[in-house]
Amino acid sequence: MIELEGVAKTFDGSILALQDVSFSVATGSVCALLGHNGAGKTTTINILSTLMKPSFGKAIVAGYDVAKDPAKVRSSISMTGQIAAIDWQLTGRENLVMFSRLHGMRRKDAKARADELIEQFDLTDAADRNVVTYSGGMRRRVDIAAALVVPPKVLFLDEPTTGLDPRSRRIVWDLVASLVADGVTVLLTTQYLEEADVLSDSIVVLNQGRVVATGTAEELKGRVGFSYCTVSPADPADLPKILAVVADMPDAQADEDANTVSVLAPNGVATLSEVFRRVDQLDVELADISLRKPSLDEVFLHLTENVTA
Repeated sequence: MIELEGVAKTFDGSILALQDVSFSVATGSVCALLGHNGAGKTTTINILSTLMKPSFGKAIVAGYDVAKDPAKVRSSISMTGQIAAIDWQLTGRENLVMFSRLHGMRRKDAKARADELIEQFDLTDAADRNVVTYSGGMRRRVDIAAALVVPPKVLFLDEPTTGLDPRSRRIVWDLVASLVADGVTVLLTTQYLEEADVLSDSIVVLNQGRVVATGTAEELKGRVGFSYCTVSPADPADLPKILAVVADMPDAQADEDANTVSVLAPNGVATLSEVFRRVDQLDVELADISLRKPSLDEVFLHLTENVTA
């Protein structure tokens, strides 16, 4: 459904935002596009949605070349940006009717489509309130609903859950999953690596305008080739003591929220044994000590730091 071949984008003839970007996204799947700020995520989305032309290379969306057939691409896609593009002074229902009318629907059909989306996005109780009174999560739901007044083949979501609380973020995740179940292809950019881990069928990692890794979340975790040893004390007050005795080990760090100390375990069980030996000398009670796969956050940092270095 989406295919990029050697896409590059320059600004002012010298600033290189994207370089030789190539990847594809299968129909009816979610692809997460990850990268630091300035890595090229939004530029990629803008090219695929015809807001920008690539300087070099080819980009195909829904079977159409974004440079040669932009009108046909636009008729196949929809997009939500980082800021909800809805009128806060209108009600949720009025916004959806307005967007339906802008797509050429007759008034009766626009009202009917708004009613369908209000029910689908669980907005019935708030539909006739002004959007200015909505929570951030509700505004985002209306924004995504507005992008779906005409069901697209491809939906671009540019950091759709930025600034939302965990509950609202989960609601958006459920909405994305339901869209994919209906056959929509989703290209998602996000700053939340957990979000990519939960939602994505495939992941593309950008760094300094280049693709540095592609694959599923599990494939990327396996590619890194190392594990972590994690220690959880029964008493959170013992966390600093544990961190102190493993501080000289690779990537030692404490997470107070999770009540854990973790270290890189390049030698697997041997590293686990060494950590246990050191912690055992402290005579503190442990809730857990284990080896685990790296999180997607740790994989992302590993991939991007290696390239930067």
